[in-house]
Amino acid sequence: MDQISQDGVVVAGTVRGTQSFVHTLSECWRRPSLTALEVLWRWAYGIPALLILRYEALKILQATPLDYGALRSMTVLDPMASAVTLAKALALLLPPVLHLALWLAPLLVVTWVVVSSVGRTIVLRRADSRMHRRIGTLIVLQAIRVIALLGSFAVWFWGMERVAEWTVTGPMASGGEPNLVAYFSLVIVATLGLFTLWAVMSWALSVAPLLAMLKGLGVRASLAAAFRLGPLKSKLVEINLVMGIVKIALIVLAMVFSATPLPFESVTTPEFLMGWWIGVTMLYLLGSDFFHVARQVAYLQLWRAYEY
Repeated sequence: MDQISQDGVVVAGTVRGTQSFVHTLSECWRRPSLTALEVLWRWAYGIPALLILRYEALKILQATPLDYGALRSMTVLDPMASAVTLAKALALLLPPVLHLALWLAPLLVVTWVVVSSVGRTIVLRRADSRMHRRIGTLIVLQAIRVIALLGSFAVWFWGMERVAEWTVTGPMASGGEPNLVAYFSLVIVATLGLFTLWAVMSWALSVAPLLAMLKGLGVRASLAAAFRLGPLKSKLVEINLVMGIVKIALIVLAMVFSATPLPFESVTTPEFLMGWWIGVTMLYLLGSDFFHVARQVAYLQLWRAYEY
């Protein structure tokens, strides 16, 4: 018969991973210091990164002769005209942005790998003080995960280009009308499908750093151990899939709340819209950080229950 310890963690049998995950969410809610530490290290990276991006963006905007009047007159009520205006602006902005990305993007990625490895170590040791410090190993594992994630973005971008060719640029080149309904439908389906695929396939890259800290392993040993977890593997995949669904739900909610003021565009001010969108973004990031912590704690509790 399935058994569950007094704190709700699965200790034997075939209890589904999501059953213990519900308890994990409650436990993380009762331990706000875990989420606070997650928010602290993420924003310690994010705020300086945003300031640097803002500084460089303002330099580019000041040096680029954009038609600000046309940009200010854009409205969701005339999407085709707005698309043409944006296309003209992007044609001017793309060369300097690409030149900036050549040196700034690698710098931001490398900094993220280091900061996230240190931050994840602090959070996991706060959750369980018995864990080893393996910052060097976590840096390499995080770099591998980032490379895989960037590869998935490249696949997504390639897919978006193909969808645009089939539904927009292809018909327009042959003298027809663009099929915007088909374009947005395919974009949504392809994006959700790739997002779900990443959630299912990336669990090993997420659990390997945890195993490195639990067992004091190196890079190769922790990656190998991540694929040799027996019955625990299915529970970790299940939790990772649930987290993917939760992330999609958070994104959809953020999009809905971001679009809420748009029907009242004629009576709202740009300042109000900016403040609203900043607030929605902050709430999304806080929710995302909380669920990131919950996933790591769920992995930790399941491993402790099975003691691999």
